Amino acid sequence: MKTSLQFTDPTALETELLAVFAADLQSSKDKDAKAQPELLTSNAALKAAAAKILAMGDFKAGANETLLIALPSGLKAKRLVIVGLGKAAKITPHELRKAAGTAVRFAKPRLLHQVAILLPDSLPAAAATRAAVEGAYVGDFDPDTYRSDRKDQSIHSLVILAPANEADASATESGFAEGVIFGESQNFTRELVNEPGNVLTPTVLGQRAAAMAKEVGLKAEVYGAAKLNELKMGAFWSVSQGSEEAPALIVLTYEPSNAKKDGPVLGLVGKGITFDSGGISLKPGDNMEKMKYDMAGGAAMIGAMRAIALLKPSVKVIGIVCAAENMPDGKAQKPGDVQTAMSGKTIEIINTDAEGRLVLADGLSYAKQLGATHLIDAATLTGACVVALGYHNAGAFSNDDETYAKFDAAVTTSGENFWRLPLGEEYAEQIKSDIGDIKNTGGRWGGASTAAEFLKVFAEDTPWIHLDIAGMAWVEDSRPYIAKGPSGVAVRSIVEWVRNFA
Repeated sequence: MKTSLQFTDPTALETELLAVFAADLQSSKDKDAKAQPELLTSNAALKAAAAKILAMGDFKAGANETLLIALPSGLKAKRLVIVGLGKAAKITPHELRKAAGTAVRFAKPRLLHQVAILLPDSLPAAAATRAAVEGAYVGDFDPDTYRSDRKDQSIHSLVILAPANEADASATESGFAEGVIFGESQNFTRELVNEPGNVLTPTVLGQRAAAMAKEVGLKAEVYGAAKLNELKMGAFWSVSQGSEEAPALIVLTYEPSNAKKDGPVLGLVGKGITFDSGGISLKPGDNMEKMKYDMAGGAAMIGAMRAIALLKPSVKVIGIVCAAENMPDGKAQKPGDVQTAMSGKTIEIINTDAEGRLVLADGLSYAKQLGATHLIDAATLTGACVVALGYHNAGAFSNDDETYAKFDAAVTTSGENFWRLPLGEEYAEQIKSDIGDIKNTGGRWGGASTAAEFLKVFAEDTPWIHLDIAGMAWVEDSRPYIAKGPSGVAVRSIVEWVRNFA
């Protein structure tokens, strides 16, 4: 998608679709009160073009509500779409991000390849510009990659229109540049997650990560089974041993020249299970096809590293993705097996479908060996987290309040939904093993927290955050601003967390 920022009169722009935003000025709590929709622009010609149809009262300016005006009077645009942002008092950049995605997704099925989005006057320039660009990129993604009759519904040209008299043009330009980086990186993650398991094997995931790294200037190293054995990554290897596909240990390094020598080193560790059958503890057949997305945590780390390389924060970052297939071959590990992790801890395998925590255990240990002083991991780890939080929040855990505070601040900027869940000795008791050090499951109750406690064993005293994105990595039903399929969740939050250290 060719994207540009222009400071120009929106009425003079020739485009297939011009999107403007509206808010409901009615502040009454009375549900029966009449909506007062108003365009969020000072442009008199735009207001005049929409005045009559807004006065009819059909359009309420509800969040992501749309209204189309064909051949709008006084405009060179062929169509004007008004997108609602909801109540004026509650408008944030996050609502704008969704509304921009809604505008793009409004254009796509109509095969409108040129879209212009007019920024609202009421939000800070940099935040509004970045949010609008991010939303537009997210809205442009569709998962129908392999359809033989696929139509080109993509947006070829996107113009972001800032007010011609914008007081802080440099902030707007900065927000625009960041929005492109975040949008492209989130969609890069989604492209990886969307690939079927027969295409995106662990080896191919490593190849794609390395190709991206070369493009943006990251150091990339991709290792196979020999390296796992050399490092004594018994937990990681145990997951991969039942598959014909070789595992891949992917290491991406960003080391800027202006990073402090005694400064923090951030370790980003992602679960990269490119297909998860459950192993010997075989999953039910229903919905197993979705288990191609069990590498979404690893993909999020790869996408985050892409954005980090382009944004250039002054802090060293190491990204590690532990990629493997979990399959029920005759060589596969069995319930009751005992594995020795890289750290030397022994793990009793209770359920081979609790494999993500095994690969992450060795990934966390390796990140520390490479010098990481702070850790964050991401994984589609537990169904229990989905039971607890549904599809509306991802789970977050941490052993260090100061480190988590930086993540909490990151989420405020990213607009993604995370909810901190508890750790504690009670959960740690549930994963104690009679034959070894720990078990890889702690029973039915509190499954998200016992899984996090398992990972905490390998983070040890290093400040650490665990993100369980199982309920948020896949959009179950299309929404006005995002297609059904991979979401790319956590990319923006992880990058903002990194930037908060810089």
